[in-house]
Amino acid sequence: QVQLVESGGGLVQAGGSLRLSCAASGLTFSNYAMGWFRQAPGKERDIVAAISWSGGTTYYADYVKGRFTISRDNAKNMVYLQMNSLKSEDTAVYYCAADRNRGGTRVRRAQYEYWGQGTQVTVSS
Repeated sequence: QVQLVESGGGLVQAGGSLRLSCAASGLTFSNYAMGWFRQAPGKERDIVAAISWSGGTTYYADYVKGRFTISRDNAKNMVYLQMNSLKSEDTAVYYCAADRNRGGTRVRRAQYEYWGQGTQVTVSS
């Protein structure tokens, strides 16, 4: 069965960095665009970044643009989210998701077929 397993979350001070990883198995990884979403307590799960199946197209939400970088390694079935200049408002559970789509990137939750269990990121101010 399909599994997406996130890692790399934790507690970091404001201004610091974290790198999230997502290991995918049970699917043909190169058939899927990938996304990172996040959900803070009491809020909706929102898109953070997305990357096309080839890595050639990326999308960033305005609130992370210039600070976060999404990348993927199709040989390793991995997707990454490098998070720099972290702010307290970045505190959330971060989820990796897979979208069976060989077009570009998509941003709506409903368009993603598979989800990981999430990893907590806490930024202290």
